[in-house]
Amino acid sequence: MSPPRHLGDFTLNRRVLVTLAWSVPIGVLGAVAAWALLRLIALITNAVFVQRLSAEMVSPGAAPHPWWLVLCAPVVGGLVIGLMARYGSEKIRGHGMPEAIEAILMRRSRVEPRIAVLKPTSAAISIGSGGPFGAEGPIIMTGGAVGSILAQHLHLSADERKALMVSGAAAGMAATFDAPLASVLLAVELLLFEWRPRSFLPVTCAVAVATVLRAPLLGAGPLFPVDLGAVRTVPVVDLLCVGAGVVGGLLAVAVTALVYFSEDQFARLPVHWMWWPAIGGLIIGIGGLIEPRALGVGYDVIGELLTGRATVSLIVGILLVKSLMWGLSLGSGTSGGVLAPVFMIGAALGAVEGLVFPEVAPGFWAMVGLAAVVGGVMRSPLTGVVFSLELTHAWSALLPLLIASASAYGVSALLLRRSVLTEKIARRGYHLSREYDVDPLEVLLADEVMAATPAVVAPDTPLPPSPELLAATLARQEVDGGSRAAGGGPPLQRLYPVVDDDGRLRGAVTRQTLVAPGGACSVGDVLIEDPVVVHADDTLREIASRFARHGITAAPVVDRADPARLVGLVTVDHLLDGRLRDLAEEHDRERPLGLRSWRPGRRRDGYATLRP
Repeated sequence: MSPPRHLGDFTLNRRVLVTLAWSVPIGVLGAVAAWALLRLIALITNAVFVQRLSAEMVSPGAAPHPWWLVLCAPVVGGLVIGLMARYGSEKIRGHGMPEAIEAILMRRSRVEPRIAVLKPTSAAISIGSGGPFGAEGPIIMTGGAVGSILAQHLHLSADERKALMVSGAAAGMAATFDAPLASVLLAVELLLFEWRPRSFLPVTCAVAVATVLRAPLLGAGPLFPVDLGAVRTVPVVDLLCVGAGVVGGLLAVAVTALVYFSEDQFARLPVHWMWWPAIGGLIIGIGGLIEPRALGVGYDVIGELLTGRATVSLIVGILLVKSLMWGLSLGSGTSGGVLAPVFMIGAALGAVEGLVFPEVAPGFWAMVGLAAVVGGVMRSPLTGVVFSLELTHAWSALLPLLIASASAYGVSALLLRRSVLTEKIARRGYHLSREYDVDPLEVLLADEVMAATPAVVAPDTPLPPSPELLAATLARQEVDGGSRAAGGGPPLQRLYPVVDDDGRLRGAVTRQTLVAPGGACSVGDVLIEDPVVVHADDTLREIASRFARHGITAAPVVDRADPARLVGLVTVDHLLDGRLRDLAEEHDRERPLGLRSWRPGRRRDGYATLRP
């Protein structure tokens, strides 16, 4: 059997190369956007809490500040964000990733140009004024906006535009965290909704470019270097990692519920949503008075937790205060990301577990907790593992992190319908599935489901046909059995191939035309001379796309080497066979090696050859 022609289609290959070429400048722009955002955050943080003009990274809680500054700075920052959202763009509200997903799925990867300016600015104000958020969500939206804006100036399809938008988002992530593999996985697990060369290659290229540029822009090396040495865990520790993963999953469920509980409560307030971020800022200020080091991004705190240098009071304070102030304030619709807070909360949880679990290495259990909570909150277990490893370069901890992240993911999937990222989209009335599966229409070919002996007519068949002819068609179909319609009978053949005396395909005619020929004398007068045809080695997905493109429900199947030789007929009913096979594999239970024999499936060939 000859291979499907689309595998060697030059046009598709050329378009992939074009997208790949444009991903290079997008990677550069993503890295520059990450540098600009981090510097802007540092600039605002210094101005607010140190009263100096500097772009050096500083933590708001690293030094003591007047109580009124800690309390009021987040409120003022929230008020500014509310004004920007109301009079600039409401799309800057939120933590960035749901907005990016919504732009991909609902707006054909089109982002307004002003988002590329307003989103990083609002995030920098939020974080710089003490907000307990991360820069990754805003940089995803900003990098995605840069990629989308560039793509919108090019003659591209929506899928190609999506590839470039996600390339920008992933490039920004890679430059921010120096985590190229985790950024690609994040793109695949959260943004692309596919794993194909047309999108995977541009994303990888942009990430590689941004990671190379990170060294001169932001420095090289892991963000939180951890030296675990050649750690080797014993089975007891691996088993405890399961428990740590379960606890991390429960915490992930709790903080996710807290975020949307807060959002529901803010929605009930009798004030305009413009004021909500200021109210959320008041919550942040109160939390900052209790635990000042919970303010801001907190990279320094994450470093202390992962290296085992954090005190017990800091560990407990971060776990409780950071979780509450982050979850409650994020529901106000302010601007800020979720990853950095989740890193800190997860590391704090792991550090608490490290107080009672057997010691493995300094910071080991904090890393386990980080991977677990990221896997549970983001519902991206592989991203959680790889992020943890790339942030620390503690590669020897791969297996424990995988166990913990997968355990947390399982708990989160069992207890929550949706993650913190997709719940907001669902609340806007959209259905979103992040489960990857092989399309059953992609693995079945036409000759596996088609009617191999369809009823055909000759060009000289008189019209209208005799009632006996049509009745005989149904009778022969009933004898042969085959695919069943919703009512339980065989599907009604609505398209008849027209063949000559030598069996060569001349065209096709619809059943409606046969029944109501409109004065025509024979089939030859009304036949469709150039019908849409498919080939026996076409996948059902190709056939479904062809049906949708031409607005048809049936097509003759011809020999690829000899297009005039009819080999069958395929209809929409046959396309359902692929889905039915998938359902059978998922739900039908059997015991192939048991005493009972396997019950064969139903036949699919439901048409009989009928000549006048």
